[in-house]
Amino acid sequence: MEETSKSISHEIGGIQNDAFRFGLHGVKSDIVGSHPLQSSLHSARRVDEMMKRQCLVNLYGTAFPVKQDLESQILSRFQRPPGAIPSSMLGLEALTGDLDNFGFEDYLNDPSESEGFRPLDMHHGMEVRLGLSKGPVYPSIM
Repeated sequence: MEETSKSISHEIGGIQNDAFRFGLHGVKSDIVGSHPLQSSLHSARRVDEMMKRQCLVNLYGTAFPVKQDLESQILSRFQRPPGAIPSSMLGLEALTGDLDNFGFEDYLNDPSESEGFRPLDMHHGMEVRLGLSKGPVYPSIM
């Protein structure tokens, strides 16, 4: 007799075809890239980051940027469990210098305070984080 597996295979990090959770798949987003200004801003940030990294290599040696990369990886993993209080990532913002950036959420409303915001399901958030379920952690970001 052959034993059959009674576990359900989950697709983690792959293509997600659940139309009820993720919406209908659009072909236009696959063909057309982002807005030209957005791609220009992204490439400018990447060039600026590479220049800063090269300056740090020239000033302090190759070990300093590697140490900063390790610290940023550690600080980017630190998060609160899903719940009422979101993770602020203050340490990562201080390390990368993002505390000096003035984003739209600083002068406009925070998206989580909007009228259309659905409250977070804590159980679903932990299931997604542990790989037991698929989908975004925050259901309002779809």
